[in-house]
Formats: sequence, structure tokens, C-alpha cells
Amino acid sequence: MTDTLSEESLLQFPCDFPIKVMGKNAEGFAQAIADVVVAHVPDFDPAAMEMRSSKENRYLSLTVTVRATDKAQLDALYRALTAHPMVSMVL
Repeated sequence: MTDTLSEESLLQFPCDFPIKVMGKNAEGFAQAIADVVVAHVPDFDPAAMEMRSSKENRYLSLTVTVRATDKAQLDALYRALTAHPMVSMVL
């Protein structure tokens, strides 16, 4: 018998899943990220997004906590966020 990688997730769905998104502190950044998240998680409330500016206010860190229904949804959201031109990093 051989070991194989499983496609199963270690998460149990549905679950609350925090995602941190970082980018330059530019006008419209938070709204753009909220729009991407709502496109993948329609019940996401943008008012629940946490925002933190960097020490010199050049960058903005957004924490969005979504109610994920499955791994495919999280993967699609992560891909959309990382592909966005205003995003520097997604954790």
C-alpha cells in the first residue's frame, strides 16, 4: 500500500476563515477588496473588514473573515485576491 496526498482539506466546512490582504494605501483599495470578496462570498459584510495602516501610512492591511462553505470557494477567492493589481500579498 502506498501513501498518496489527499485532496481533502484539514478544515471542516462551513467555517469562519480569516484572510489578510495587503497593498499600498491607495484610494479605493478597501472597496476593491470588498468587491472581490463579495463576488465569492455573497453574504460577506464589508463593514466587518478590519483595517490597519502601516507605521508610515504607506500600506494598508485588511483582514476579512469569511464564512467558507468549501475548499473550492476559498481557493477561488485566494486566486482572485492574489491576481488583483492593487494587492501586494495575501496570507
